[in-house]
Amino acid sequence: MGQSLYERLGGVFAIAAVVDHFSDAVVKNPIVGQQSGNGSLRAWHTAQLGRLPGLKFMRTLWVCNVAGGPFAYAGTNPGKDVLALEEAHRRFHISPEEFDEVAAELGRTLDVIGVPAREKGEVLAAFAAHKAEVTEGALAGTTG
Repeated sequence: MGQSLYERLGGVFAIAAVVDHFSDAVVKNPIVGQQSGNGSLRAWHTAQLGRLPGLKFMRTLWVCNVAGGPFAYAGTNPGKDVLALEEAHRRFHISPEEFDEVAAELGRTLDVIGVPAREKGEVLAAFAAHKAEVTEGALAGTTG
């Protein structure tokens, strides 16, 4: 049996470095960050930045868990299963296009950090697997 994605990414410290860079890049991203046309995202990335360190921690746990690492993620707003993200994201009304921009930002971060193509593809696939959950709020037209 080969190494898990967690091991191939370099473990928690390497994953935390990716999450740190990615999270800061999302805040500055013109489509989904502080200048976003989505008022919910814009408000979070301006008025809620004090929560960013905790979000980075939770994102790191989530990636470690999804990648097969020894850390268990337990969401503050649990969804349909332990790794589901719909409850945490519904209030942001994230459109599929906004999700895709966040995925593109993740891809750019993985390139900056130097993550090999195989692992980059696996990380992006794990992220994409949750698109329906994350965009549920926008697609349902909920008002949160």
